[in-house]
Amino acid sequence: MSSLVPPFTLETATRKVRLAEDGWNSRDPGRVSLVYTPDSQWRNRAEFITGRAEIVAFLARKWAKELDYRLIKEIWAFTDDRIAVRFAYEWHDDSGNWFRSYGNENWEFDAAGLMQRRFACINDLPIQETERKYHWPLGRRPDDHPGLTELGL
Repeated sequence: MSSLVPPFTLETATRKVRLAEDGWNSRDPGRVSLVYTPDSQWRNRAEFITGRAEIVAFLARKWAKELDYRLIKEIWAFTDDRIAVRFAYEWHDDSGNWFRSYGNENWEFDAAGLMQRRFACINDLPIQETERKYHWPLGRRPDDHPGLTELGL
């Protein structure tokens, strides 16, 4: 993916966001961790994470709690080596309570296109199962499924 390295264009930044969404929708912590630098630094809510091993452990815990996780990301802005996204994902806990989690992320990339910093702010909204908007089979969001803007999110 040598074309997805800084400096970003609208096309490459948008593609980078979709690939990140696809990776997270795989719910495979090992696969997801490989797009981050070995010493990547995260702030996810109030948790501070450094390095791929901590990323894998964090994501494994996350997806053990956030069941039937489905995510949509949308580009918000970009510069040469940074991308800002907004996102929303739906999930339920082990008691069947559904949530839609909304947030923003700021990403910074190294010259090889690996993310070296990720700062995420996230809020959880309890929803009824009937309020869900994401109904595709687990895994990658289909290309014809509406994004956040089209869904009014």
